[in-house]
Amino acid sequence: MPSTQIRRHIHAPRAAVYRALIDREAIARWKVPLGMTCHVHVFEPWEGGAYRISLTYDAPTGTGKTTSHTDTYHGRFAKLVPNEQVVEVTEFETDNPAMQGAMTVTMTLSDVDGGTELFAVHDNVPTGVSPADNELGWRESLGKLAAFVERGGNAPASS
Repeated sequence: MPSTQIRRHIHAPRAAVYRALIDREAIARWKVPLGMTCHVHVFEPWEGGAYRISLTYDAPTGTGKTTSHTDTYHGRFAKLVPNEQVVEVTEFETDNPAMQGAMTVTMTLSDVDGGTELFAVHDNVPTGVSPADNELGWRESLGKLAAFVERGGNAPASS
């Protein structure tokens, strides 16, 4: 199965970036590609803790994985190393075999001049997800994450 790797320089301390990776309200603001809205149903930010999230297209496009315009996924936090790493195991809620399977998302934080480097690896992306679309969605979301933490976590991530 395909894999996506993305690096993002964020002009904020590792602790601020890490907090945004495990905060329910922050997730709802940044962990969503452009043109979609995020709803966090369940969020337990501890090792073994569960989450369930729905991403809904702002304009119905018929491209959703769960319904015609919604992608719902659930998972658990497999590993949390404060201020260093978040590992999630995620699955789409879908009947489409090409979209099924457990994906592992590993986000590793390291200090760089002027802030933090986030290195994200998304392993076992289902075969029905275009690698280019997956990368684009993650780049958009990480751009929103950067904007969110660079503004102190209190301004709209899409600003």
